[in-house]
Amino acid sequence: MRFMIIVKATSESEAGKMPSEKLLADMGKYNEELVKAGVMLAGEGLHPSSKGARVKFSGPERTVVDGPFTETKELVAGFWLWEVKSKEEAIEWVKRCPNPMEGDSEIEIRQVFEASDFGDEFTPELRAQEEALREQIAAKH
Repeated sequence: MRFMIIVKATSESEAGKMPSEKLLADMGKYNEELVKAGVMLAGEGLHPSSKGARVKFSGPERTVVDGPFTETKELVAGFWLWEVKSKEEAIEWVKRCPNPMEGDSEIEIRQVFEASDFGDEFTPELRAQEEALREQIAAKH
C-alpha cells in the first residue's frame, strides 16, 4: 500500500522560515531510516504558497489565482510517498518523525489509490494506458 504523508504548513513555513541545521540533520537521519527500511519512495519540502498558484475549474473555465493563500491549516509544506503494509505501519513511522516545525505541527496520512480500487470502470485498455505511462516515467528516471 502506498501512502502520501503530508506535512501541513504553519505561519512560519509560509513566511519562508527555513529549518534549523539540527532539524535538517534530524530529518536526514529519519529519511535514511525510511530508505533503509524500503519505505520511502519520494519526499520533498515545498516553497511557501506565496511562490505558488492555484487553478480553479468551473466547467470549461479556468481561473488562475496566485499565492499566497491565507489558510495555513489547508496548505502543504512538504510530503513523502511511502510504501508500507498498512495505515497502522504508516502511523507508526510518522510517530517516529522529528517534529517538522519548530512549534506545533501536523502530519496527515492519506492512502494512494491503486488500480484495483477503481473497479470495472478502469477497463483493461485504461490499465494498459496507465502502465505504459508509468513505464515511460520510469525510463526517464
